[in-house]
Amino acid sequence: MPLTTVGCPTPADPRRCWVPPGVYAPQADTRLLGRALHREPITDRTHVLDLGTGSGALAVEAARLGGRVTAVDISWRAVATTWLNALLNGQSLRVRHGDLASAVPGRRFDLVLANPPYVPAPGAAPPRGPARAWDAGPDGRLLIDRVCDSAPEVLHPTGALLLVHSHLCGVDATLARLTEAGLRAEVVDRTRLPFGPVLRSRLDWLRDRGLANGDTTEELVVIRGRPR
Repeated sequence: MPLTTVGCPTPADPRRCWVPPGVYAPQADTRLLGRALHREPITDRTHVLDLGTGSGALAVEAARLGGRVTAVDISWRAVATTWLNALLNGQSLRVRHGDLASAVPGRRFDLVLANPPYVPAPGAAPPRGPARAWDAGPDGRLLIDRVCDSAPEVLHPTGALLLVHSHLCGVDATLARLTEAGLRAEVVDRTRLPFGPVLRSRLDWLRDRGLANGDTTEELVVIRGRPR
């Protein structure tokens, strides 16, 4: 299987990660979430959960910072990729196959990372193939809402959730959802970038839905939530 080498979440970091076809490669959202990760007070007593780990880049980085990391993904290929990247970078972490928080029943964590699929997509059918790593239904919230709802179940009372997604799927909706779930939530980081190939390919559909007009850039945000 051919492998692609890509940069890790922090631009100054010389480490590399290997990404096979069909696994989400670290991109701008990964780097933005990685920047927020570096602001968290991680020690060797910090239990970290990476939901939808993909290549495992953030899980490996959290382990390098000293955290006790559990990485979860529903894709067996992503699970294998994360295990390989941990091995290549000399880091120890647990990798679990499963559907978001259901893969770690009864466990609570000090820090939860989530970079779920969030790209609005035409049609109601569940995404298949590589698109499963980014497509998230007509409103882009197929998995975001589930992460928000399950966060209180997996966070320690003093823990924190770091969630990254695009403005196209509703920043205010995420803040409201987390508030309803019992968390104090705020935007702690943001960046703006041009539409990538996926968004450009469905520009007419996005315009029909009022999600894109003359502007063809998206804002990525990191939302931090803590139990009240």
